[in-house]
Amino acid sequence: MKKFLLLLVLSMGLFANAQESKSGDLVMNSKQHRSTITHNKSPERESAFKPGEWLKFRMHYGWLNASIATLQVKSAKIDGVPTYHVVGKGKTTGLASVFFKVDDTYESYFGKKDGRPYRFIRKIDEGGYTKDIEINFDHKNSKAVLNDKKNNKKIDFTLQDSVQDLLSAFYYLRNNYKLEDLVQGESITLNMLYDDDGIFPFKLKYLGKEVLKTKFGKVECLKFRPYVQSGRVFKEQESLSLWVSNDMNKIPVRIKADLAVGSIKADLDGYNGLKHQFKIIMD
Repeated sequence: MKKFLLLLVLSMGLFANAQESKSGDLVMNSKQHRSTITHNKSPERESAFKPGEWLKFRMHYGWLNASIATLQVKSAKIDGVPTYHVVGKGKTTGLASVFFKVDDTYESYFGKKDGRPYRFIRKIDEGGYTKDIEINFDHKNSKAVLNDKKNNKKIDFTLQDSVQDLLSAFYYLRNNYKLEDLVQGESITLNMLYDDDGIFPFKLKYLGKEVLKTKFGKVECLKFRPYVQSGRVFKEQESLSLWVSNDMNKIPVRIKADLAVGSIKADLDGYNGLKHQFKIIMD
């Protein structure tokens, strides 16, 4: 049960498994060859989201409605830098909360111009297991400082390459990838920092297009396969899939993890404040 919100947030972060090269491009890698997604830095570039965007997801474990998670985009400033402030919240509901209570909050502040994270907050309470972590990113000095408030300790990390936190990565890629640059079977890589066990790489494979039946109607999606680090959150045999709307919003529509016993699925359950029209296929 305690994996539910992390599954959702991690999946969103994994969707943005983009590593920025020195030239400012997003890099995709495969065994056969290497291709790049051009990072359009034009100020006229259309953003995929705006302050006021709100997404709601409902998680299921078999027939059980296990939890609800939301993501909301706001505006803020960090040391005078205009940022987006994304707040992610998740709670177990109904019968699930009787067996295992989860109350988690994730927050990310990332630049409106460059998409780089400036502050990441993780406050979780999962059946009595708690964490209270804040990470401040100092890009000028290429370092990040993690403040573990629960255990009253601080850890410094060196930022050798472009690094995203769990939430900023998702929004960064929403604003920068082009569908025509995605190649089926190729993988995107990312360095990620969101906990005290340090910076680590993730890989995300693009699997192609798929039409899903949702509560809103049929939606054409792009399907991805995140390769999670074994032993960190999921077991090796667990298979994680992510479907993102193939429109200008690029929002998660479904997230699914096939487990050794059953599967966990999160579906888009509500939305508000989208910057672009949510495309529904009309029969």
